[in-house]
Amino acid sequence: MTMERRHIMLERDFYMRDVLEVAPSLLGKILACRTDAGWLRLRITETEAYRGEADLACHASKGRTARTEVMYHSGGVVYVYLIYGMYWMLNVVTGRKDDPQAVLVRGLEGCYGPGRLTRRLHIDRSFYGEDLTRSFRIRIEDDGFAADYTTAPRIGVDYAGEWKDKPWRYSLKISGNP
Repeated sequence: MTMERRHIMLERDFYMRDVLEVAPSLLGKILACRTDAGWLRLRITETEAYRGEADLACHASKGRTARTEVMYHSGGVVYVYLIYGMYWMLNVVTGRKDDPQAVLVRGLEGCYGPGRLTRRLHIDRSFYGEDLTRSFRIRIEDDGFAADYTTAPRIGVDYAGEWKDKPWRYSLKISGNP
């Protein structure tokens, strides 16, 4: 007999914490996106933390701009941006208003790479600023999955000096979970 897991949408308080708490806490959660066929739910397997204006790898290190404006909002909203003119990057804003922090979602179960996952889920610029606690097309859910993880330096931020070595990339260990 298999017990079905109940999916509970994360509430605002989850996102209002520091990015270094939220990034590993997102591992094992379910990213749910509405598609033409219904809700597609995939487990989050890899994240990276970007922590404010002092973090030279964070977009907010250049200050408040039209691109980064949503990072200055209260946690729980989506920050998307385009890289290489072809890949949208999905980020979850965390923390308090005017303290720009975000978690890059790097991998989902069966879908690795931030550009690949946004393509699979049809995430684009229209998701910029979407509220994950109220949206009818994207949300993050908790099904009680117990996550264990490893840490490593972030990827692709060699330009960020000492900030490139921060162990702020989190990867889900898949063991002991059904």
